[in-house]
Amino acid sequence: MNTRTAPEARPDAPPPSLHDCRKLFLRRLEVRAQIGIHDFEQVAPQRLWIDVELYVPYAQTTPARDQIDEVVDYDYVRTVVAQRLAQGPIALQETLCDDLAQRLLAHPGVRAVRLSTCKPDVYPDCDCVGVEVFHVKANRQGAASP
Repeated sequence: MNTRTAPEARPDAPPPSLHDCRKLFLRRLEVRAQIGIHDFEQVAPQRLWIDVELYVPYAQTTPARDQIDEVVDYDYVRTVVAQRLAQGPIALQETLCDDLAQRLLAHPGVRAVRLSTCKPDVYPDCDCVGVEVFHVKANRQGAASP
């Protein structure tokens, strides 16, 4: 008797609505940010690691001329992060994650965003503390995609 079962879906796998997309990513972008609620976090900017995954449709981002204007540029992500952090202090990582995700989704070539932030210097007994969000752009009918 065959006792094999189908492999479980990865918990971080994109939904089927994104299977026609490629994934662009920046991993562990290290920035200095004024973020946190603890007194010791409000004294000075601290290290913050940001991971970003953008899901972009192949149909809109498959370069025909091998030119940067045919794709979503990584510099766009870095600029969005820098502009948001320049606006001043942030209390919660949840706020920053949601805000960055919405700003990245504003790009017409981006269908979905997975984004996480991680503060590596908050507690001495763990590598970091963080938050992750996954946002999908509303489809043309106005309903959110799965």
